[in-house]
Amino acid sequence: MSARFAVGARVSVRAAFPPGHVRTPFFIRGKTGVVTAILGPYHNPEELAYGRSGEPALPLYRVSFHTADLWRDYDGSTKDSTVVDVYENWLDDASGEKN
Repeated sequence: MSARFAVGARVSVRAAFPPGHVRTPFFIRGKTGVVTAILGPYHNPEELAYGRSGEPALPLYRVSFHTADLWRDYDGSTKDSTVVDVYENWLDDASGEKN
């Protein structure tokens, strides 16, 4: 299995709100960030939560977001970032999006 995104790729997190045992934080859904590391393939935790096998394994990425883009009223430094590990099935290519 190969990773769809490379380190440095701009990605957007799906703005989905499915019911159930979801492992993607609410505050990053619909947001755009940059892949900083590919952590490898892991069993899908959303499937494991229901006692299923978690197969096929999914690539897990470390994604960095500008913190001010995540919280509207954030008044910290514009250089602050928030890093979240996100599974590939939640990510889309954002290379064509404007900043």
